[in-house]
Amino acid sequence: MNAQTSQNTLPRLPAVFHRSMEIDGLRIAYREAGPADAPVMLLLHGFPTSSHMFRHLIPALADRYHVIAPDYPGYGESDMPDHTKYAYTFENFGNVVRTLLERLNVRTYAMYVMDYGAPVGWQLFLKDPGKLTALVIQNGNAYEEGLKAFWDPIKAYWADGSAEKRDAIRGLVKLETTIFQYTDGVDDKERISPDNWVHDQALLDRPGNEDVQMDVMYDYRQNVPLYPEVQRLFREHQPPTLIVWGERDFIFPADGAHPYKRDLKDLEFHLIPTGHFVLEDRGDEVIPMIRDFLDRKIGK
Repeated sequence: MNAQTSQNTLPRLPAVFHRSMEIDGLRIAYREAGPADAPVMLLLHGFPTSSHMFRHLIPALADRYHVIAPDYPGYGESDMPDHTKYAYTFENFGNVVRTLLERLNVRTYAMYVMDYGAPVGWQLFLKDPGKLTALVIQNGNAYEEGLKAFWDPIKAYWADGSAEKRDAIRGLVKLETTIFQYTDGVDDKERISPDNWVHDQALLDRPGNEDVQMDVMYDYRQNVPLYPEVQRLFREHQPPTLIVWGERDFIFPADGAHPYKRDLKDLEFHLIPTGHFVLEDRGDEVIPMIRDFLDRKIGK
């Protein structure tokens, strides 16, 4: 077999495009891949990262799905306006993502939600529940049972919004915490690329970003009163759902995974023996599960 023949028989990996769009005066970055007419899979990232967390998942899905992974304002490659001039709220993040989808002519979509991606996704679901075709949930909350010890100092900040309580949680954006998020609960830390915290911390350390993060953490309190309505819509619309939850996650413990069983009937439930960033440690196990789920539920 000559080199040309060998190249022709090898499977081609989908190209991933790194694009941006101006929305409400901000440059919003997003990764996009896959056939334009394929079912859409929307990937919504968590804290403290960006669409970077999906860099392995995107090409693994993009042969059959149109994959879109945005960076919220203040994250990844999107613009980061001063926190005194822009309201860093989950409502605004949801509006940005909704506008992005509308301009890309996306009418229906499945969602992968993780960490902050869950409340961003619920903003979309609350306004347009009929557009959701399927749901992959990975350590993302929709129930108060999931807000355990990690959240206690953040809840104290929610209670009065004081500078003292705000200063008390600034450690959440420091390097040791970022490393902790990637490595806590992991059996073999050599499976986790240090590129993750090098990438994330460089963005967290930008001048002004710490206050962006403090604002977002304060606004998270606004998500909790929305949980009952999100749960009602789960019961009413019953989106096919796959849960792949890191069961050792200290930030979003498995206590927050089990309540989904109350409201979702077409549910496939898996606790994965790892921590917060499941794709980084157990992607070889979880990515085939996600692909199989999508193929059965929304694949053409």
